[in-house]
Amino acid sequence: MKKLYFTIFALLFAMSIYGQVRITNTSNYLTADQMLLANEINESGEPFAEALGYNLDDLDPFTAYAPDSISYTLGINNYEYSRYQLGTIVSRSGMGLHMIWAPIIGQMAAMETDPNFDGSFTGSPNGYNEDDEIMKNIMHFGMLANQTPPQNAWPQFGEFIEGDPHLPQAVASNFTTDFSSLRWDRTQMVKQLNPAAMGQTLMKQYLWAQDMLGAFHDQNDEGIEPDGTNSPDSSGSPNFDPNNNIFYGGDNLDGFIGQVLTAEGINKVKFIISSLAYDGSTLGMVDPMTYNPANGLKYFPHKISVSEEMVSSTMPPKPVSFSVVDDKSYLWDQFSLIWGTLHFTDMMDPSNNSSSAHFAYHTVFDGNPFPAPMSQTGVPGPYDLMKGASMVIFQNIMAMHFNSTQGSFDDKAWLDNGQLVQSGIISTVNAGYIIVGLSSVIDEFTGMPLATMANDALVAQADFIMNSLHKGNGEYANSFDFNNGADDEPTEVISQAAAIRGLYAAYSVTNNVNYLNAANNAYAFFINNFYISGKHAFRTTLNEDVAVYSPRIIAIIAGALREASLVGGNSESPLIYTRFFLNVGNAMQLSEAAPTGETGSDSDGDGIPFIPEQPDRLPPVFASEATLALITGVTDLGEELPTKYELTQNYPNPFNPTTTINYAIARNEATKQTDELSVKLTIFDILGRKVATLVNKKQASGNYSVKFDASLLGSGIYFYTLRAGDFTSTRKMILMK
Repeated sequence: MKKLYFTIFALLFAMSIYGQVRITNTSNYLTADQMLLANEINESGEPFAEALGYNLDDLDPFTAYAPDSISYTLGINNYEYSRYQLGTIVSRSGMGLHMIWAPIIGQMAAMETDPNFDGSFTGSPNGYNEDDEIMKNIMHFGMLANQTPPQNAWPQFGEFIEGDPHLPQAVASNFTTDFSSLRWDRTQMVKQLNPAAMGQTLMKQYLWAQDMLGAFHDQNDEGIEPDGTNSPDSSGSPNFDPNNNIFYGGDNLDGFIGQVLTAEGINKVKFIISSLAYDGSTLGMVDPMTYNPANGLKYFPHKISVSEEMVSSTMPPKPVSFSVVDDKSYLWDQFSLIWGTLHFTDMMDPSNNSSSAHFAYHTVFDGNPFPAPMSQTGVPGPYDLMKGASMVIFQNIMAMHFNSTQGSFDDKAWLDNGQLVQSGIISTVNAGYIIVGLSSVIDEFTGMPLATMANDALVAQADFIMNSLHKGNGEYANSFDFNNGADDEPTEVISQAAAIRGLYAAYSVTNNVNYLNAANNAYAFFINNFYISGKHAFRTTLNEDVAVYSPRIIAIIAGALREASLVGGNSESPLIYTRFFLNVGNAMQLSEAAPTGETGSDSDGDGIPFIPEQPDRLPPVFASEATLALITGVTDLGEELPTKYELTQNYPNPFNPTTTINYAIARNEATKQTDELSVKLTIFDILGRKVATLVNKKQASGNYSVKFDASLLGSGIYFYTLRAGDFTSTRKMILMK
């Protein structure tokens, strides 16, 4: 009986939460936007839950919304959905450049002296060392973590800007250990490299790598706290000791994945500074040790097209040339890159002993598995790479994007016959998030002139937000034209949320209470004018009654609500965030797997299908777009109000054990109004006995979808009846177990 009550509750909960959000686009996966969402919900996941005082040991992915909805949404859904995103893009989808062709893998392959190395790890010589070299690395990572690597992964060092996530094949039952059935269609990818796509992915790689490699474990997969004296390494050596029963990472899988993510990030940044620096005419390298933008700019342009060729039937396509498609420097691109490089710099810092996690990191970056820093060896290592790349990016941000006359950054900049040109416009989203980036620069370069420069720019940008973008009463404009002033278009939710995000970040750095007050006033306007409490949703444009959501929009809202709690002390924001994410974020998650409690047939009752059961063959990413009507009588964009009542055939049919029932409630044709009617949708067995009531409430005109879970019922014929006002219709369905 308890299970029956839970199933009915889960069904009604899923229907009430998800029924009104309508997904309108699943075909355009924009890497930068999806990974921004992964980053913001990662920080709004376990770290947020812990900051609120929750004990994550109390959470069980198979017991939904316990001990309460906030802890479960943050600690399970948010954290694991962000993990799905990263795993999908960097190891399963194939949407980018394979690590076989990564720069450091190529260098290592060229240094192999054994004439029989080709084929030594792959079993078949093909004229290339690179595939054996990466297998050698992967097997080494597996040994250090005590973890067997998955089959047919696609680790990559450069992510494409866009692709269609619809899988061209069905997902195999062994998808957790063999990734071959999770590969996307390469012909449907936009084969262009974009700094924001690579940078936001880099930031997510850091977030997971630092979490996964911040502890040790033993052969029983039990965690071990690093204390500066214990280590997986041999005494006095950076090399692994196979006899001391200590392995890298918090557990087997974490240790392996953390190393792979770190290797991907290192190769990506090496590739960017070695191949994608643009001087206005050609792509090439930039040397962080000697770079000075005053002697000639070398920056990372917005879009770079990739040409590929097949060199072997057993190897992924090889990138053979790169060409600039859009030569502008976008502030969002540069922020995205430096966000990741700065955080990896902190992780790799040999002088940072601030936490037990950093004791663990020291063993990772001591020569094995990754090279030690130049301060110890005289040769630049990953730490020097990340720090040097951060310095180059920051110098370019200041040289190209900062307008000292206005006291603000500029959205876009480029070279015209060698002369720097700026767009003359700053968006509030960029203004807010560049402050987030500058705060990391200040943290990482404390005591250096770069930190002073970053602090001055941060103060100027925060003041600009308060003085030039502020419309009054806590409302912020979408953008500012340096020649014409603030725009007068209706405020977008991402503009308001980004202003909040930036002002809280400015307060955290400066302790200037003016920034805190401005942020809290902006938050009050945000809640009072954008949040519709009855719908548990936000307007996406002020006064608009239909919200149009994207991963980027959800991400920026998530960041604002989290910081409003952690920095602003607004105690209601975690609950608002939880309700919003359950209503909109969960509805846009397209599939899921075991980490969030799913084992098949929607076992966790949240309305999100298990990956192999996703009817449209979609991976565990978010929908590109969804709409939601925020007031009664307003239909979603692109959806006409139905002119007739209809109860359609359930799908699938026969089914086991879940099926979907769609129905339409017609508008009043005489008045063209969306009258509310008493609606009841009931399930009966073949003897006419009622076995479930799926809907029993008033509903306005519109199209509705309800999921029916018959897990507790036996095989047979069932009937479902819709009653709406004077309309009645009954259909038959077959449960076949």
